[in-house]
Amino acid sequence: MTLAEVYAWFPVWILRGFVGLFGLLWGSFLNVVIYRVPREMSVVRPASHCPGCGKPIAGYDNVPVFSYLLLRGRARCCGSRMSPRYPMVELLGGLLSLAVLEAVILKMPDATPATRALAVYTADFALCLGLLAAAFIDAEHMFLPDSITYGGTLIGLATATLRGLPFTHSLAGAALGFFGVWFPFTFLYKRLLGRTGMGMGDAKLLALAGAWFGWEGAAFVLFAGAMQGSLYALVLKVLGITPDLPDAVKDDIQELEKLAAEGDEEAKRALADDPLTENAGPRLPFGPFLILGCLELLFAGEWIAHQFAPFLGPQ
Repeated sequence: MTLAEVYAWFPVWILRGFVGLFGLLWGSFLNVVIYRVPREMSVVRPASHCPGCGKPIAGYDNVPVFSYLLLRGRARCCGSRMSPRYPMVELLGGLLSLAVLEAVILKMPDATPATRALAVYTADFALCLGLLAAAFIDAEHMFLPDSITYGGTLIGLATATLRGLPFTHSLAGAALGFFGVWFPFTFLYKRLLGRTGMGMGDAKLLALAGAWFGWEGAAFVLFAGAMQGSLYALVLKVLGITPDLPDAVKDDIQELEKLAAEGDEEAKRALADDPLTENAGPRLPFGPFLILGCLELLFAGEWIAHQFAPFLGPQ
């Protein structure tokens, strides 16, 4: 079956409605991932429960976006306030699912086999979900989980030829993306200035970008992330806002300091190795800006390539 035959059975508006709802449901699951992964909890068990009193959340109170609006942002069981992050992530899940359909699938030739289109949608949407979760985790905890960066890199390598990218280009992109950040900003920077310029998580995220978009994509993601991060920092400076470490990071550091004071050698090593404990002034998580660059490439890669073509010389 080809895409043309799929469109004959299911009009595009039906497909949009289905993938939008599909994205909302996965966005709801991402809220579990964002909360539990940094706390090293299972994302499967226990079932969703109220963060205020711990009671299980009924299915009718777990409908994406709608339940939050119906309950006016408060838990039915105890009345505790729910973070607006929950409906935001659910909406973003729905929007990213629709974006994959609009920017990737609907632009494929009508003669494309439906199975190939489904595989591409699944891979690209999985990338979007991983990046979305990583962005919120990095913003709150200032680290990027290996399960997302390594997992995303492996999926990128495994699906490279499916997306028309030679496997060797994908592998080279992953390697150059990682070492292009790790060597100058982590290895050399640490030895020359005594502190790291970028975390290992950022290097792993660039490896993911390289696996999906090749070395050129990894270079763009690093450039775009730096530009967008600098612009954000400039806006904060103009507004007189000094970025501070998130509360979750402060709590983690205080716990490590307490354990270290009690003689815990592992805690001492963690404090010595963690760049967030270094007195380097205000710190901003860089991951969300790199992730924004990845999404820009996924949804506007052809336009970006056309804009940058004059700077790349004759092809």
